[in-house]
Amino acid sequence: MSTKREWIRIGYCPGGDNSYTYLYGFSSTIRDYSYRSRIESERLRQSIRFNSYENCVIIAFEAGWTYSYPIAVNADASAQLPGRWGNIGSKLDKAISLVYFEKEITPLKGSFCMHEAMFYEKMEDKAVECGLCPHRCKIANQRRGICGVRENREGVLYSLVYGRAISSAVDPIEKKPLYHFHPGSDIFSIATMGCNLRCGHCQNYSISQLTSDREEIEGRDLSPEKVVSQAKMAGCLSIAYTYTEPTIFFEYAYDTARLAKKNNLNNVFVTNGYISEDSLKEVSPCLDAANVDLKSFSEDHYRKICGGRLKFVLQILELMKQLGIWVEVTTLLIPTLNDSEGELRKIAEFILHLGKDTPWHVSRFYPSYRMRDLPPTRLETVHRARQIGLDAGLRYVYTGNVPGDEGESTYCYQCGRSIIVRYGYHIKANHIRGGLCEYCKAKIDGVGL
Repeated sequence: MSTKREWIRIGYCPGGDNSYTYLYGFSSTIRDYSYRSRIESERLRQSIRFNSYENCVIIAFEAGWTYSYPIAVNADASAQLPGRWGNIGSKLDKAISLVYFEKEITPLKGSFCMHEAMFYEKMEDKAVECGLCPHRCKIANQRRGICGVRENREGVLYSLVYGRAISSAVDPIEKKPLYHFHPGSDIFSIATMGCNLRCGHCQNYSISQLTSDREEIEGRDLSPEKVVSQAKMAGCLSIAYTYTEPTIFFEYAYDTARLAKKNNLNNVFVTNGYISEDSLKEVSPCLDAANVDLKSFSEDHYRKICGGRLKFVLQILELMKQLGIWVEVTTLLIPTLNDSEGELRKIAEFILHLGKDTPWHVSRFYPSYRMRDLPPTRLETVHRARQIGLDAGLRYVYTGNVPGDEGESTYCYQCGRSIIVRYGYHIKANHIRGGLCEYCKAKIDGVGL
């Protein structure tokens, strides 16, 4: 008589610096270890409520050895083990994890890593519609959205990356790039896997595009509390949600940002701007600044190269300015794709519409990801783009990915003197005093100058 397998990872217990005991169970007494490698590589974790799971078999993997013990899992998610293991805990909220199931199990809200998403609506047949970004993905049960990190479980949409940082570092704020927001300060940067665009030239494709290749969610546990604590310990003034796309880890970023504000830290999004207006309005009270990629001024480019729509990015840029968020714009100049003078003028004119105080960063492209057949951007093109922006009436236009170029520095729009001299991400001299040009006393636009 065959018994349907219902594998559940019950939890894990630390066993030293790099040692963990993983506990697995299923509701039959069949000891089938063929699932071991697949289960051990599974990264999903969530707190779950068992309706009634009793007399399961527990499989523990530790240091290459396999043990089996009977276990009883109660309806309140506590568990008891007999023998030398005793009672292993009263509510394993941070450890109990779903690995594989063929029977409906009701997820609990607010779990450690698998966190119920914001901005979604329930539909028929346990489907949901995600409203986090303009894609508005309609997601069937047991499926994920375009971003690859938001999954529908029985009609409840979850973020799979809450508290799962794929990268964290202390950066100079000029790396974002933000040149008019607390220049010279350090910023604590975090990211998770995933992105809601599919840009062929992505410079961080190794972490942003992972979810299109495999299912597991990589990263290390880094709670909002730890992010804020580490930022303060490092002496940072701000936290950046960056490297991939903060929209797709919105819940994680949102909780961290709220906690950061309570600890007198600023919050910065480095973003493709592909976020819904409702989502942006929700986070805006905590969001101090943003650098937004304006990848092109062509709907065709956005559709074919990025998998998105230009009009939504333009709307979000306008909304950010209305909400009082400090905005800087970056355009990566890709040879033959978005570097024509006509297109660059259109971008410059739109940024001027946002405000002549809005900095524009025109960055040099280097072959990457799926565009390794294209050459690097010619320096003449970068310089021409900068001049187009200045001629359009923008006060601050910068060259990027060209260390040592004169376009890295900030010049006073009134007297023309260099007032912040930069080399790469480093400031060599600062001639702004109290937000004013040291030479002619013109007010220089920005925050924390």
